[in-house]
Amino acid sequence: MPRTEPAAPEPRTEPAAPEPRLTARETSRREELATAATDYALEHGLVGLSLRPLAAALGTSDRMLLYHFAGKDDLVATMLRVSNDRSVAAIRALPPGRSVRHAVRQLWKAVSSPALDRCQRMYVEAAALGLFGREPYASVVREANAAWVAAVAEHLVGSGMPRTRAARAVRLLDAAFMGFQLDLPLGADPATLARSVEDLADAVAAIAA
Repeated sequence: MPRTEPAAPEPRTEPAAPEPRLTARETSRREELATAATDYALEHGLVGLSLRPLAAALGTSDRMLLYHFAGKDDLVATMLRVSNDRSVAAIRALPPGRSVRHAVRQLWKAVSSPALDRCQRMYVEAAALGLFGREPYASVVREANAAWVAAVAEHLVGSGMPRTRAARAVRLLDAAFMGFQLDLPLGADPATLARSVEDLADAVAAIAA
């Protein structure tokens, strides 16, 4: 928000009662539910997600879900954050590549693994549902994208990519990886896909040169 001149003081009123804060136990329970709900969504998808079946699968009730989350939007946004955190952690756990080309191969192997592929597909589902243009999703996705880009960029830099060119390389990688992943369920030819990954590695290495 831009800085402005202080507004004229409003008439004095009784202070509003502070919103209740979650106890440590309640916070822990919220985190447990968020993790379990994310696992459920990664398995069943976001399309048609309903609170009652989700709550039943988690061994709780929809009322208790809404006690720990402000609403379905808050819950789904939290699930997207948890899913992205897992993806980012997996990328940050990769050892540095022997070269930029090798780093691209490492990244594709990680992104196309079953665990991360499900995370990426949940992101695509959320985009297809039109969630990203409104809150709380817009803020969550901005933060998630920033964390993802930073993790991929650091892996490339650690593998020999000049830092000043990393953002350019990540944009290319992200676009190509998304296309590759969308082709996978359509029966993409493994040899053709492997060649495309090698072509991408060459292109990213050219950016680094």
